[in-house]
Amino acid sequence: MLLLNPFLIAFFEVLYFILNIYMFAIIGYILLSWVPELRNSRIYAFLHQIVDPYLRIFRGFLVFGNFDFTPIIGILLLRFFLMFMADFIQTL
Repeated sequence: MLLLNPFLIAFFEVLYFILNIYMFAIIGYILLSWVPELRNSRIYAFLHQIVDPYLRIFRGFLVFGNFDFTPIIGILLLRFFLMFMADFIQTL
């Protein structure tokens, strides 16, 4: 069990890092979506492929007029999970 602990900590730290990057990808996707000219860029298409499957889960929950606040739900849930994961890593 003593040898497993450092590997387990490293695994969860890498997972935490990847999910943190994913959260910033969601933020970048949101910011790029505000500029119509950038929606045809390769970066936006790449971020759309990565981020949209996650955001599609929440699509339609918070729509007011032409504004879709769905990403806020996705970011908040991901942030709460990251806070939980950080606390979990501290206990290992």
